[in-house]
Formats: sequence, structure tokens, C-alpha cells
Amino acid sequence: MSHDMSAAYQEVVFSDRKQQILQKAIGIIASEGYGKLTMRGVARASDMRLGALQYHFRTWEDMLAAIVAFIANTYRRSFETLKLDAEVLSLRDIIKIILDDTPGSALQADRLFPQLWAMAQVEPLMETLLDDIYVDYLDKLESRLVGMNSSAPRAEALVLMSLIEGSTLFVGSDRRWAKDSAAVRDAALAFVDARYGN
Repeated sequence: MSHDMSAAYQEVVFSDRKQQILQKAIGIIASEGYGKLTMRGVARASDMRLGALQYHFRTWEDMLAAIVAFIANTYRRSFETLKLDAEVLSLRDIIKIILDDTPGSALQADRLFPQLWAMAQVEPLMETLLDDIYVDYLDKLESRLVGMNSSAPRAEALVLMSLIEGSTLFVGSDRRWAKDSAAVRDAALAFVDARYGN
């Protein structure tokens, strides 16, 4: 059964100021680690007093929910593009979209997601967000593999997701092998071409 991220997270419209604050919060998570994310830290990074921040987000939970919604909105838009093009996208096209992670570029995803994985262990909202993002990507891969008559589409989709997502642990920005990221991308696509055709 296909999962729809939009069912879990409705589009939230944030004011420009709230978007700026949320981008600062995401920047803190990506660059300093989720352990450094505090209301005071976000206020300081946003050049405001804590009371002014609390005007926008009354509590930690409100801010965390807004961060989750902001990330979900960003990825939802990419899923909607995939849905519109689903009939014309090849498996390779879908893999390229996931590897290139255009929505994640604005979110510093290669540095952000390892922190979100850790944060998901203690924050149920983050766990739900990550599950929903991965379920949607996995559904797109599995659907394409079913269309290609794969004998084990779910297992193969999981292998492909593991390959792609695991690469961020090694070749994401600021990682030891970051300089090899383009070669890893090419190797992943070569693997897909060899296994499934171009």
C-alpha cells in the first residue's frame, strides 16, 4: 500500500521571519549537532532575544514541530514532482533525483540527516518525519521495480535506498571522503545501469 507524506504533514505556510528562524535552527543542527539546538541558541543565531523567539514559537515543542513541518514541506514538493513525472521517470532518473537531493541542498541534508537520525532516537516527531520521507522514496523505487518485473521489488528498493543513504555517511560534505562524492555518485549510477539497464 502506497504511503502519502501529505497525509502525515499538511503544507504549512510560514512567514518570512519564521522561515529565517527555522533555517537558522536547521543550520545549528547541521553544523553543530542536534545537541546544540536550544531556544536560546536559535534566538542568538537569529539575532533576537529569547522572548522575541517565543513570540514566534512559544515552546521547544512548537519550534521542533515547525522544524519538522519545514523539512516535510521541502521534501513534499520534490515528491509531488516525482508523482507528476512518475510515468516518464526511469529507475535511473529516480535514483539520480535521490542522489542529487535538490531539496536537501538547501537544508544541508548531507550534514543534517545524520543529526536527524540521531535526533529521531529521542524525538518522536523527528522519527515520524524521517519514516515518512523514506517511505515515500522507497515507494517510488519499489513501484518502478514492480513495473520492471523485479522478482523482489521491495527488497531491491531497500538495497538501493541503503546504498544511496549510506553514502552520505562517507562522502557527505565535511566527511573524510567528501572529495570522492562525484565518483561515488557515478559508481552508484553505474551499478544501477549494470543491474537494470540504462
